[in-house]
Amino acid sequence: MSFMRKPFVAGNWKMNTNSHASAELVKAIASKAPAIAEGSVHVAVFPPFVYLQNVVKAINSSGIAVGAQDIYYEKEGAFTGEISALMLKDIGCTYALCGHSERRHVIGETDELINKKVTATIMSGLLPILCVGELREEREASKTEEVVTRQIRKGLAGLSAEKVSAITIAYEPVWAIGTGLTATPQQAQEVHVLIRKLLEQMYDAKLAEETRILYGGSAKPSNAAELMGQKDIDGLLVGGASLKADDFAAMIQSAV
Repeated sequence: MSFMRKPFVAGNWKMNTNSHASAELVKAIASKAPAIAEGSVHVAVFPPFVYLQNVVKAINSSGIAVGAQDIYYEKEGAFTGEISALMLKDIGCTYALCGHSERRHVIGETDELINKKVTATIMSGLLPILCVGELREEREASKTEEVVTRQIRKGLAGLSAEKVSAITIAYEPVWAIGTGLTATPQQAQEVHVLIRKLLEQMYDAKLAEETRILYGGSAKPSNAAELMGQKDIDGLLVGGASLKADDFAAMIQSAV
């Protein structure tokens, strides 16, 4: 891994926890992962919207950042049920996920909508994590490169290199999310190399070198170190394992 890219481990809690559990979970993570206080690993958690403020307060000065699982691209207005990036920044968020596979394939978000969300996130001063990845049938049809390339080109459309420098990319093969299946470290590395080369083509070598690319897809303590050992895997976007303080802390420590 390049010395310029500090490891980044993010926990996406999805539609889980409650008011008490969310605060206790983040406190436990902070106490069990000394790498956070040492500053050797960037760590962020992504609670449900209703617990964001709770978690921000519970974090205190532990060094864990907080992010939202989604945002809406308008600043304000008649958009019932939506939350703007400015609102999220106002309550202490640093990051926002954009284009998570469940938003794409369960909710039906398009590349064009995701591009609006990425742009709005940057313009508001939050840091987006753009999620990309292929379905099982797309991998079996040898369309991984085609799908990931399209999602990145359309997700970053209209953004300058300066704006893209605020973005983290997460590669999450959809067939490996919540299924127990995991891309092998070699499979993951191949796609991370593809993404880095694509960023170099779209922008320049410096941006490609500095952009952090995370792997997401049934990452757990038993495979975290091997995944993180790949040259172009700069961290992990963790789902289920991030709901268990011991497991998530172990994964953070494996990134050191």
